[in-house]
Amino acid sequence: MSKPFTKLTVLTILTVFFQTILMFQPDAQILMAAELTARQIMEQVDARNNGDNVTMNTRMVLIDKKGEQRVHEILSYKKDKGQDHMALMMFVDPPGVKDVGFLTYDYEDQGKEDDQWLYMPAVHKTNRIAGGDKSSSFMGSDFNYSDMSSVDVDDYDYELMENTEVNGVPVWQIRSTPKTQDVIEKTGYTKSILFVRKDNFVVIRSALWVHKRSQIKYMEVKNLELIDKIWVATEIHMTTKKGQDLLHKTILSQSNVKFDQNLSDDLFTLRRLEKGT
Repeated sequence: MSKPFTKLTVLTILTVFFQTILMFQPDAQILMAAELTARQIMEQVDARNNGDNVTMNTRMVLIDKKGEQRVHEILSYKKDKGQDHMALMMFVDPPGVKDVGFLTYDYEDQGKEDDQWLYMPAVHKTNRIAGGDKSSSFMGSDFNYSDMSSVDVDDYDYELMENTEVNGVPVWQIRSTPKTQDVIEKTGYTKSILFVRKDNFVVIRSALWVHKRSQIKYMEVKNLELIDKIWVATEIHMTTKKGQDLLHKTILSQSNVKFDQNLSDDLFTLRRLEKGT
């Protein structure tokens, strides 16, 4: 089921649990040949079908500036309910984060703020992530809570900077700028530069300027696979830098990706969130 042109993933590449699943557009070559505006390009990025009733295994590797690593293993689920989207992440390893759960309701209604809840089994408590907290780091990673859901396309101005290439692939380079201070506060970013593939409207690289810090985050899709006619970013690197200094890095890897699974709505509830794996 295709989405109307109303919402845009913050990182644009991260659609299914960091919005990593992207739909191939049969008419992409036709659209590529047309003279598209930056806004129209980003509408196409947003409009793809991203698959439904999805299950996958996610590995999140956290790397500090000394090169020391922590690895989290996660079970991820995603289901569409009408035009809304539900997602659940359950941490299974290491033992210190086992049964930590993260539930997201991503609403298509522009006037309704997305809901997010984090369950911490150590204290048997579920916290709703408030709008003001969504610019915070998600589980110590280089991704914000705001990166786990979407924002309105209308919240941004877009400028087509140039036609260029990334690793030999033709892309559009687009500047995205929040229209209001409120959007900046909620997302944690003051602007971003996006590199969108011309053949399938996949964002394969981006740079994001962090609000109130002299930091820039760099996202790079290292591996993109076509699974059941759906593009899956099976390896994504997000790096935070201050000048030339590396501060932190997160590597997300997706495996065992399956679409059209029999997922019940009951899986995406607070009650189920608090049961753990």
